[in-house]
Amino acid sequence: MRVLFVFSGNFKAFPVSPFTHAQAESLRARGIEVDYFAIRGKGWKNYLKNVGPLRRHLKAHHYDLIHAHYSLCGWVAVLAALGRVPVVVSLMGDDAQGTFVAPGRIEWKSRIPILMTKLLQPFVRAVISKAPDLARVVVRLEQFRCIPGGCRQALGLRSDRQYVLFLGNPADPNKNITLAREAVQRLGRPDVELLHPYPTSHEQVVQYLNSTDVFVLCSFGEGSPNVIKEAMACNCPVVSTPAGDAAWVLGDTPGCYIADYSAGHFAEALQQALHFAREHGRTRGRERLLALGLDAETVAWRIESVYRRVLRLPPVPAPEGAAVGQPTPS
Repeated sequence: MRVLFVFSGNFKAFPVSPFTHAQAESLRARGIEVDYFAIRGKGWKNYLKNVGPLRRHLKAHHYDLIHAHYSLCGWVAVLAALGRVPVVVSLMGDDAQGTFVAPGRIEWKSRIPILMTKLLQPFVRAVISKAPDLARVVVRLEQFRCIPGGCRQALGLRSDRQYVLFLGNPADPNKNITLAREAVQRLGRPDVELLHPYPTSHEQVVQYLNSTDVFVLCSFGEGSPNVIKEAMACNCPVVSTPAGDAAWVLGDTPGCYIADYSAGHFAEALQQALHFAREHGRTRGRERLLALGLDAETVAWRIESVYRRVLRLPPVPAPEGAAVGQPTPS
């Protein structure tokens, strides 16, 4: 099977987003050929300029299926393929639910992508999102590994401090770094420091998650935040707002906490997580991911199963020991 990934190529830090690359690698491990086509330029007009180049690419190369990541990429794929190649689209979060600017409130102009996502659906063969039979997020457990002793020395972090890690873009209002800053300030502890390295390489993300005491996610809204799974894959304690499916993924994992958007409540949860980190070190988040079937091997099997249904191919058995019947959040 040969699949073409169509995705945004507008990331400054990397040519292919870590999530997209991880998903491609997990599918390649299952024997599926995956090629890339990057969309250049932002906004509707620039996206539509990619229809011609993609159409020429499809004429020059044979693919069984196109997998578009994000609904705008789905439109480009549909217009370029013109029904000759089936298209599957993955919804990436804001194209399905809008861009959050406060709890329960989305930016008005982000309603347009939501509408375009709805209009796209009749033209694609499958939509991948937080559906009951498919978890969208791939976590490569072999990549997000637990490193004994962490990487504090390599990152220049002190051994006599506790570090709280924030990985979102501080300039993005939805990521809500203000909550993290206020919560840390409320602790009144000079031995606790907030880190917000941005942008940072994928390799350094692994180092930070293995070196810091607590990872925090403060977003007003997310689809299914991949970074939560990455933190859990490194057994890093977590404090998160109830953004996306964070509460479902964390479950009742000791050392992982859900807090509301008040600085006081978030600070209380952060204090608990820091205490857990000091007393117990790491969590058992990695085991939780395996129990939910959110490891790369299981998710790749689920994605391949979607491809096979679209192409009317016989199903393949699930990986041995895979959690294939887990509930997903509503």
